[in-house]
Amino acid sequence: MKALLILPFLALPVAAQEAEPPSLMERGLKLFMEGLMEEMEPALRDLEGLAEEAAPLMRELQEDLSERFGDLNAYHAPEILPNGDILIRRRDPLDPDVPIEPNEDGSIDL
Repeated sequence: MKALLILPFLALPVAAQEAEPPSLMERGLKLFMEGLMEEMEPALRDLEGLAEEAAPLMRELQEDLSERFGDLNAYHAPEILPNGDILIRRRDPLDPDVPIEPNEDGSIDL
């Protein structure tokens, strides 16, 4: 019975903390973030327009890559070597019995 009488008084400090106004730091941060969003809004709108313009180019690039490499899931993520070379390894190696044909200029793609 005494515990029931004490419970409302235990909740008072919590209620007082919730009603506390934000500190100067919190208000300043909120104003800063609101100002930043206002400043960035035009640039974000420009980026949306740029993304719409770039969509056809990205589709064309994706088609070209699919044509050249086939299924991109057949490759691991690219690795950049210390000398700057970029390696793109196949997940499953090619069959070694399949002959490699040279390009029109006589070079061989590795």
